[in-house]
Amino acid sequence: MSVREIPAEDLKNRLDRGEPLFLLDVRDEYEFEISNIGGHLIPLPELPKRLSEIDAHQEIVALCKMGPRGVKAVKLLQENGFSNVSNLQGGIFAWHDRVDRAVPKY
Repeated sequence: MSVREIPAEDLKNRLDRGEPLFLLDVRDEYEFEISNIGGHLIPLPELPKRLSEIDAHQEIVALCKMGPRGVKAVKLLQENGFSNVSNLQGGIFAWHDRVDRAVPKY
């Protein structure tokens, strides 16, 4: 199963245009408290039990610290029937580096 990725700059442009994206942040709660871009927090270990919180008809962008957990989340969602899913390439670190340095890098 291939995983689509979206560069941070493209995600920022789409959010600025008001596109209806569901940002799924799969990091741990303490990480989310340090640094976030307003996504819906469902830590990766909890994701299998909390799939009902996600609208399968909405476009979903998963994100984590640097990318690997986001990829795992995308694969899990795809295995459970979610088709319009992508990963934020490089995670919150890429967002910091290429979009908004005010978002803390930890």
